[in-house]
Amino acid sequence: MSLTNLIPTLQLAIGPAILISGVGLILLSMTNRFGRVIDRSRQLTRDLRGASDAERKKILPEVRVLWLRARIVRAGIALAVLSALLAALLIISLFMGTLLSLDAVVPAGLFVICMNCLIGAMVMFFWDINLSLKALELEMPAEERGGRGRSRQPAGAAPKGRRLGDEPARGARKLCNP
Repeated sequence: MSLTNLIPTLQLAIGPAILISGVGLILLSMTNRFGRVIDRSRQLTRDLRGASDAERKKILPEVRVLWLRARIVRAGIALAVLSALLAALLIISLFMGTLLSLDAVVPAGLFVICMNCLIGAMVMFFWDINLSLKALELEMPAEERGGRGRSRQPAGAAPKGRRLGDEPARGARKLCNP
């Protein structure tokens, strides 16, 4: 095998190599999210130890959401790592296929499995983002997030019939309306 025969394989291997780099950035983001979930969970479990019954009822649903988020992010990280490993195996199989004149079935199969793992990781990432909004909703008082049946205002928007800035500050509201 000459070097000129190997050049097309090098060109084919660039795509999976770039994929590994992209998956690495996704993993960076996912591991940061995982760390934040774990840190918040530890903080809430410490708060739970000395909490009253009313505080426990508020904290426990958030801990449950964080537990689910941690499991989802862990699964997403596992899928992303598997995707990167499969991309590395794809590069090896491309070179081995060229050197040994093998069929393209193995690289094609590795590519399909690699993409499926990447898609799974992205679904887990999106699922975690949606759950983080649910956790935020649990932290917000009911009057701040609006009722279930009402349409919600965009962030920073004033309630209907009022202009932004017309409403007194939270502490001032209690003083004005005894």
